[in-house]
Amino acid sequence: EVQLVESGGGLVQTGGSLRLSCAASGFSFDDYAIGWFRQAPGKEREGISCISTEHGDTYYADSVKGRFTMSIDNAKNTVYLQMNSPNAEDTAVYYCYAHSSFGPVEAPQEVDYWGQGTQVTVSS
Repeated sequence: EVQLVESGGGLVQTGGSLRLSCAASGFSFDDYAIGWFRQAPGKEREGISCISTEHGDTYYADSVKGRFTMSIDNAKNTVYLQMNSPNAEDTAVYYCYAHSSFGPVEAPQEVDYWGQGTQVTVSS
């Protein structure tokens, strides 16, 4: 059974930090890029970052570049999203995903596997 299990969401203050985790199982981790979408209330799902499980290359959307950082632990089939200096606009449900190729994902329909999502709320 394919699983992407997110953890680490919660309430964080503006300017603080939070780390999300995504643990993958049930598929060949090395054959996929792993990334994050987020969806704020009333807004479309937005792809914000991804990482190549093979090379460790990363991509970030402009909205998070310089503040968020992805990392990977191949031994644990787990990726992390370090969120630094979050602001109110970062409040959303964050979804981990797996995609067969590395790079920005334009449409959610392109994603192969999804996690269940974890809520991040940034308070001032």
